[in-house]
Amino acid sequence: MGYDRAITIFSPDGKLYQVEYAFEAVKRGWTTLGVRSNSAVVLAVEKKQIMPLLDLTSIEKIFKVDDHICMTFAGFAADGRILIDYARLRALQHRLLYDEPIDVEALTKRVCDVIQSYTQHAGVRPFGVALLIAGVDGCGTHLFMTEPSGQYMSYYAIAIGSGAQAANEYLEKHYRKDMSTEETILLALKALSMVMEGKIKPELVDIGVIDAKDKVFKKLTIEEVGKYISKITG
Repeated sequence: MGYDRAITIFSPDGKLYQVEYAFEAVKRGWTTLGVRSNSAVVLAVEKKQIMPLLDLTSIEKIFKVDDHICMTFAGFAADGRILIDYARLRALQHRLLYDEPIDVEALTKRVCDVIQSYTQHAGVRPFGVALLIAGVDGCGTHLFMTEPSGQYMSYYAIAIGSGAQAANEYLEKHYRKDMSTEETILLALKALSMVMEGKIKPELVDIGVIDAKDKVFKKLTIEEVGKYISKITG
């Protein structure tokens, strides 16, 4: 039997092969990482000049979901956009219904419910994407990673995509909970530079920050990213 073709049938060794293949799509994506400390939560993404005439400024990799939540992904970009649009809708509905911002984990669970439903119905395929969901709410800073299976876990720091191994090794060695907002940003950039082999440039990086005090998402400009890069390369 072709277990690798049927999404709803487990193989004899307990695997859903289409879900396993979706993980491979994530591993081929651009390197994406998140870091959270007591002061802030930061998302950082590399951008690649895959074609000489590609306008890198047109590529958006970090997305605002609500004032206090942002998301990014590794894997199929189209799949990521669909899930981000869904997350935005759920966050907006929660504000309209309850007149308060949605908790970060509650939103993550709702998104993962959708992801999981695409692993158990015939005629569909799993989402070939892993999400990093970052935010700040009444419980503090949060960083969640979702998987194509619908599973999600909380992290202090995590990297996904093609350069995940090198970035995670760096994060494991240098992470501290008591970092300031600036130190959290610099750690994310240093981990990303391990993947980019010292060729890190402002136009090749996207950085999103949510400070624990004001709880408002901010995407750094190229000029701001450049100032931080100069601190880790100078």
